Amino acid sequence: MEDRMRHVLLAATTAGAMLAAATTGVQAQSNAGNLEKLGQFKSTGAMADIPLIPQTGPKADAIKKNLAKIKLPAGFKINLYALVPDARHMAVGPQGVVTFVGTRKNKVYAVTDRAKSGTAEEVKPFAPTIDLTLPNGVCFSKDGFLYIAEQNRVMVYPAAEFFYESPDVVAIPIVAQGDLIPKDEESYNHTARVCRVGPDDKLYITLGQPFNVPAPEKAELYKKWGIGGIVRMDRDGKNREVFALGIRNSVGMDINPKDKTVWFTDNQVDGMGDKIPPGELNRAPQPGLHFGFPWYGGGKVRVTEFGYDKETPPANVVFPQVEMDAHAADLGMTFYSGTKFPKKYQGGIFSAQHGSWNRTDPVGARVMFTSLKEDGTADKTEVFAEGWLTADGEYIGRPVDVAQLRDGSILVSDDFAGAIYRISYER
Repeated sequence: MEDRMRHVLLAATTAGAMLAAATTGVQAQSNAGNLEKLGQFKSTGAMADIPLIPQTGPKADAIKKNLAKIKLPAGFKINLYALVPDARHMAVGPQGVVTFVGTRKNKVYAVTDRAKSGTAEEVKPFAPTIDLTLPNGVCFSKDGFLYIAEQNRVMVYPAAEFFYESPDVVAIPIVAQGDLIPKDEESYNHTARVCRVGPDDKLYITLGQPFNVPAPEKAELYKKWGIGGIVRMDRDGKNREVFALGIRNSVGMDINPKDKTVWFTDNQVDGMGDKIPPGELNRAPQPGLHFGFPWYGGGKVRVTEFGYDKETPPANVVFPQVEMDAHAADLGMTFYSGTKFPKKYQGGIFSAQHGSWNRTDPVGARVMFTSLKEDGTADKTEVFAEGWLTADGEYIGRPVDVAQLRDGSILVSDDFAGAIYRISYER
């Protein structure tokens, strides 16, 4: 691990220098200065004590009461694991020490269950001396490097589980601010990135395109950058390439540990009706595939905007493994590699539906489960956990991501309630 850390530090020196030179304004200069110091293992002189997020009180009590409404298969139970403001995507440390939680704001949180009681007792901001912009995507390599994919930057923290208790951590930009996508393509829409480190030791990142449907003149630029697709690169940020295209806005991705295929969710075109087009769960067994957007708005539903339905789609479009309910907002997903859940769940996919915002009859706000066939393709999809959407259409929670703890239980994040739940099984 020390050799890997030295390699990443050396490779990131140029990017760090460029970042420092490009920043303007007093706050930006301070941030760049902190990054430079941290990359050199120097202290920023920041506060020694990081404020903790309270884990008890009326809010915790109200969420626990709401969890009594969640329906699960027999033998499963759900409890409040932690209060985490704006909780989005999660990365469980390989040592099982800390779970890191991204947000669509400016913080990443470190969540610790020191007693291994099934409930976290400590939640606090991670790396508070660094300014972050929409740090939604968090993922770990097997050797303990934490990657954070922001809206337009990628950071690596080579020893996050070791340094997380300090305000100063080793932090290096492997993709400098403004280099993940062109600055002119930054938007308020579809900004949440997700990432994974693959078995090929490459870093995979989803890049949602910012429009409901992009104009044709954007096609070449987006193809070049992998916007509306998935890109992959070496873990030091070098040798970037486009892995997949034809993806509207993927906010969930994982890699099947059994056959090494990349799977991802995709949110489909709005404004076509309550029940079309379907959301997607996709499988990419190899690089270079095209998943149909914007010629297809979801599944095999053609897009009429900009006349895409009058054009011939790319050859060999790959259609989804699973068509989900339209506008349910399928987000985070994970393969279940544990043995604590019943056999039917082992090796399958748990995925989160955030819930619709534009249906007259709301749907979603639940956790889905998809089993796989022997050949590695999708078999059956069913509701696993539901109840965050009440009978009268009110949201009491909106699941975002699913992650697995080392004890075989799973975590579900909820950015609406600002919470993480733990689902366990008792035989």
